[in-house]
Amino acid sequence: MRRRNKSVRGQSLVEFALVLPVFLLLLIGIAEFGRAWMTRNILTGASREAVRIAAVQGNTASALSRANNILSSAGISGASVNIVDDGAPYGTCSVTVSYAFPVSIAGFLPGLGGTNFTLSTSTSMRKEF
Repeated sequence: MRRRNKSVRGQSLVEFALVLPVFLLLLIGIAEFGRAWMTRNILTGASREAVRIAAVQGNTASALSRANNILSSAGISGASVNIVDDGAPYGTCSVTVSYAFPVSIAGFLPGLGGTNFTLSTSTSMRKEF
């Protein structure tokens, strides 16, 4: 039976204490990135549906309502939807959706409380009338 040196008894505990915060930060960062990616996909879907309604029906009020319905059904409030129609027959319509994405990990790290970053997506389509 080998005898352990007294100076290495707590080595694994010290290594664990050093690695754990980095591992947790990495894990939570991956979750935040996934949440941001999902939110951007919802913004893109709202933008696509709104521009389709504006291009086919020519009704920007209905397009704005549809985009806001999609965003509210996903729990996204405070997003801005901007619809631009050039007015020309067979011209283009554009919809831009912007949202200040709140970073939830920021509450756990000192000095980062209330941190947001802007997610934005834009879609354009040729009008059919």
